[in-house]
Amino acid sequence: MPYLIPRFLTILLFLLLIDYITFRALKVALRGATVFKRKLWFRVYWLVSIFCLLSTALYFFGIFRDMSPIRVWVQGFVSVVYISKVFVVFFVLFEDLIFYARKFFSFLNNFVKKTTPTATQNTQGKKITRAKFIHQAGLIAGAIPLATLSWGIISGAHDYQVRRRKIYLPHLPKSFEGFTIAQISDIHSGSFYNKTAVKGGVEMLLAEKPNLILFTGDLINNHPDEMREYVNVFDKFKADFGVYSVMGNHDYGDYIFGISAQERAKLRKKLHEIHKAMNWQLLLDENRFIEQNGEKIAIIGVQNWGTGNFPKYGNLSKAYQGTQEAKVKILLSHDPSHWDAQIRPEFPDIDLTLAGHTHGMQLGIEFGDFRWSPVQYRYKQWADLYQEKNHSGKMQYLYVNRGFGYIGYLGRVGILPEITILTLTAKG
Repeated sequence: MPYLIPRFLTILLFLLLIDYITFRALKVALRGATVFKRKLWFRVYWLVSIFCLLSTALYFFGIFRDMSPIRVWVQGFVSVVYISKVFVVFFVLFEDLIFYARKFFSFLNNFVKKTTPTATQNTQGKKITRAKFIHQAGLIAGAIPLATLSWGIISGAHDYQVRRRKIYLPHLPKSFEGFTIAQISDIHSGSFYNKTAVKGGVEMLLAEKPNLILFTGDLINNHPDEMREYVNVFDKFKADFGVYSVMGNHDYGDYIFGISAQERAKLRKKLHEIHKAMNWQLLLDENRFIEQNGEKIAIIGVQNWGTGNFPKYGNLSKAYQGTQEAKVKILLSHDPSHWDAQIRPEFPDIDLTLAGHTHGMQLGIEFGDFRWSPVQYRYKQWADLYQEKNHSGKMQYLYVNRGFGYIGYLGRVGILPEITILTLTAKG
């Protein structure tokens, strides 16, 4: 536990800096207000800020280890508050930049001319100052994401979208022409607060009657117990060719601090048992063949493998072994960065990779074929279908599911939860 203290203090200082800068904007914006009004707003501001900081401390040190409804809502509230404050911070820093730049150039001008600055007329009270205007604009800018993100919790969190794509595979066995795959990803059961809405999403998928269901990781946030209330929801997934799943970065217990490696291993085993209880075939660097009329395609499942700071538990060579003769190979790999980093360069005969992980950041804009999200500056492939020809001229596909659930922020704005329906075809 002592090793967490430096990390916690860094986060705490960062949040305090955001609180202080935002408070400066509030002080400037309330100039001219009555003493009572100023004191009231200041007290409300710091009470909310202290609540958020204490909640962050309790979360960081694992006091609320289980994802109780209270913790879920508190975590969501804190995320909305600080995201909104960041918008205010940009305006305050912009005003600071203008202020100190004017001071600097004024100093240079006076130094060159060797003159004494003349007093300027005090116009306060006659018109709004630049500083007050910018700080008030900053507070308004912060209120916009506050309202938008709040609406995203109410409206967007469970607004499930069915997205349909055709995957052209020229070597697809005839028996699999028109074969449909339902993909879901990133359930994050520990964040759920509306079981009825989640059941509605499951029913939407079942209504599609897919031939096969594939899950690409992050069943939980941290602890297997988060699935306690949802095993009897997701065990309803049924398809003629079964349900296959893999692990995501949140499924290993790595984000629970202060526990031993043995305890972490027990948590992973418990999660494996949950997959089994739901009749999901969990692929831990393994593969399976699905057969129809004597023809087969390979389903390969690799454990989490990501670039950057994300763990590389997966062994794709092991998972791939034995599938060389399959005409079509479909890979489940949670993190889409795996595609460019290893899959395409080393396994050019993997036709289709299914991933998730990014959630589309749960925030962005989608209009027709136009898509934008801040997450695109971290991930080259972050939502929907991508295709690239390899060195032999064969087309390889990657589909990145936007996620079924949510984490941190309890809603979605613009990037809505997804159920993917992929249809395999050899007909171009």
